[in-house]
Amino acid sequence: MEKNSSLIYLKSVTNSDVEFLFDLLKERDPRANISHKKMPTYDEHVNFIKSKPYSKWYIIFKSEQKAGSIYLSKNYEIGIFLSKKFQGKNIGNFALNELMKENPRKRFLANVNPKNKKSSRFFKNNGFKLIYFLFQLEGKKDKNLKPYDKREIKFYKKNGYKLLSHVYMFEKNS
Repeated sequence: MEKNSSLIYLKSVTNSDVEFLFDLLKERDPRANISHKKMPTYDEHVNFIKSKPYSKWYIIFKSEQKAGSIYLSKNYEIGIFLSKKFQGKNIGNFALNELMKENPRKRFLANVNPKNKKSSRFFKNNGFKLIYFLFQLEGKKDKNLKPYDKREIKFYKKNGYKLLSHVYMFEKNS
């Protein structure tokens, strides 16, 4: 992708980004994460990158420095993480808009852990709407609920259902 006048741009992930991505992964809070409950080994991480798990995967640059990463899954789900020193500077907003502009779709999704308040706020502030929660009772089937199903949500919580760590699904239509 072309460099922007604000010096923020996206570049496709390559093998030379493995170490940066591993360091970035180390910064993430596993309690607020949906993709990694525990830190993978370096070899597991390398194999993950080699598997090309996403439809599109970019490194986010700010003034020639690697600032974070953003991806679009094969199901049109967006994941983004910026290194702590680059957070809160609108870099994520630019990267999200650039990703959506370069990969047009009718609809984009984002799975967010409900404990990850920053990520929930980020997607809401960028026009995404919460479309459902996911509850699960051990040994039982998952239950998808719309955010406005307050009565049903209360019923499931009261009857032992727990929010899964990856419960919030956000959507943005183009």
